[in-house]
Amino acid sequence: MHIAKGISMLTISAAMMGRTEVIHPALIWDEHTTILVDTGYPGQLPLIREEMEKLGISFNKLNKVILSHQDLDHIGSLPIIAAELAPAVEVFASKLEQPYIQGDAMLLKITPDSIAQAMEAIPAEVPDEWRRAFRQLLENPPKAKVDTLLTDGEELPYCGGLTVIATPGHTPGHISLYHQQSKTLIAADAMIVVDGQLLGPDPQQSLDYAQAKRSLSKFVPFDIAAVICYHGGIYTADVNQRIAELAAAE
Repeated sequence: MHIAKGISMLTISAAMMGRTEVIHPALIWDEHTTILVDTGYPGQLPLIREEMEKLGISFNKLNKVILSHQDLDHIGSLPIIAAELAPAVEVFASKLEQPYIQGDAMLLKITPDSIAQAMEAIPAEVPDEWRRAFRQLLENPPKAKVDTLLTDGEELPYCGGLTVIATPGHTPGHISLYHQQSKTLIAADAMIVVDGQLLGPDPQQSLDYAQAKRSLSKFVPFDIAAVICYHGGIYTADVNQRIAELAAAE
């Protein structure tokens, strides 16, 4: 979905464990730079490529990937993207997320208990071969090198300007981005959209829900015309007022 000059929200949809999962990476570009924010689940590169082609942007023009955080649905296709575009693509993330993305530490939300729960949730009709592949993926998540570390408040001089906003809570090093040129907030998982309504962080998916709620105050100073939430998509109705309400809520 085109939002403004040089920024679009991608819609990546795939069937997973008996349900349809929809996620929304962001694409930002100008004549020199093309940036993908988050990379979907493993195996979703063809879908990302297709979405880029719909916008008239060749996948080969992609030269920067920014990761909001370490979760599997955000880093999943990073290794193949990095491999296909090496050495042209530069990968960015926060310092706190770097070891998990690179495979130096296990993803925080993947534990023996969470793996067992995920396996139990697989519908009975799913073939054993798929079950084994899924377990292997969870036990050996994708990994790739992070080239450049991002810091809170840093302004990246790309595509009309990007401000890095540290929004911990969902994960310790979660970041969001503000695209200055279009006044678009790329919230990642700091907020969600449900039935057209902008909500705060998902408590079931936040490692520190109280901290995730406190992070909403980081958005208040920005003049925001649109929000892209990784889960739920775009929100444009009185954004600043709605964020102020969420940040002030107990």
